[in-house]
Amino acid sequence: MLVACTSLALVNPLSAHADPQANHADWVGTWHTAVTGPAAEGPSLDGFTDTTLRQVAHVSVGGDSVRLRFSNAYGDAPLTLGSVTVTPRGDDAAGTPDVEPDAVLCVTFNGRTSVTIPAGADWLSDPVDITVPDDSDLVVSTYLPGPTGPTTFHSLGFSTSFAAQGDATTDPGSAFAELDISYYFLAGIDVTADTDGAVVFFGDSITDGVFSTVDGNMRYPDQVADRLLERTDAAPCGVLNSGIGGNRLLADDLDYGDSAMSRFERDVLSRPGVRSVVLLEGINDIGAAQGDLEPDELIAVYRQFIARAHDAGIEVVGATLLPYEGAFYYNEAGEADRQAINEWIRTSGEFDAVVDFDAVMQDPEQPTRLLPAYDSGDNLHPNDAGFGAMADAVDLDTIC
Repeated sequence: MLVACTSLALVNPLSAHADPQANHADWVGTWHTAVTGPAAEGPSLDGFTDTTLRQVAHVSVGGDSVRLRFSNAYGDAPLTLGSVTVTPRGDDAAGTPDVEPDAVLCVTFNGRTSVTIPAGADWLSDPVDITVPDDSDLVVSTYLPGPTGPTTFHSLGFSTSFAAQGDATTDPGSAFAELDISYYFLAGIDVTADTDGAVVFFGDSITDGVFSTVDGNMRYPDQVADRLLERTDAAPCGVLNSGIGGNRLLADDLDYGDSAMSRFERDVLSRPGVRSVVLLEGINDIGAAQGDLEPDELIAVYRQFIARAHDAGIEVVGATLLPYEGAFYYNEAGEADRQAINEWIRTSGEFDAVVDFDAVMQDPEQPTRLLPAYDSGDNLHPNDAGFGAMADAVDLDTIC
């Protein structure tokens, strides 16, 4: 027999007086997804009523307690979370909604199992005492009494999400059916751990991991996280993915989120424990402009990022833009802009460090194209092997 979180509150491992800011100096981000407003159709627009969402987050660095961040940033009404659970699990259940019932823990908000988040706001849970291994999955189940209205979500999570009717937050998995590969309302996970801080990978669909293997955790930031955990001569670091498919530096878009300029505060500066950010964005601006863009327009945005990050004590790694000849929006004028921007990234000296993805990913026979072995097939996005090559190109000492 399943027991709802509301009746488990007395044995929840949290104190009714838990302070979400307790041990603040020890909190570090271990997982993040950058959110947008709803799409033009589908569940993100329709919202949810009397539904439990089960979503899987693959954390980078582990810890001995967690807190969850939920976002109603794009909601047009208050959002009620009726109950929430979190569950650690191993790789053997990847791609499924299955959890061990005995491992399910209830999440509270100021000691209560339910919370209402104002429109436009984020909300942190109370700390949950739970051992989270490095490089592992956390399963978050959220009951939405609804109707939620249009959602705050992340479209291309490349992690299978599931839905069930009613409050199924403690269900072992049989109540759930596959929903899609998006994240809804869940925006971040922090842990308490002895770390050297966190690194944010900020960008567009390439950072987001478009065309990476679903449930495989093969995005290039995931593979950087694996490399960081292999180090034996340094403390671990959290890795946060702030990529949004289609995102641009200068333009807001209904489907592709607020401009990078607009979301830099939320998706980089406000994350806990951040010590560095890797910037890889601009190719969508170039492609959309079709040559009607001055490189200085994008360079001015990079300089803003550098100044704002440095003000917050965060170092900035500039990443050169990948080859894209053959992509649907390629033209020669845009290629000239890409070359000019990459030359500035390499030689300006304004970044704290540079990672030259262009050099790593190009076909030596045709340098304006991706190496075929790294190409997902659209001449723009890498495949899993390409994401691995990008991860290998990052000098770990420059980020954490």
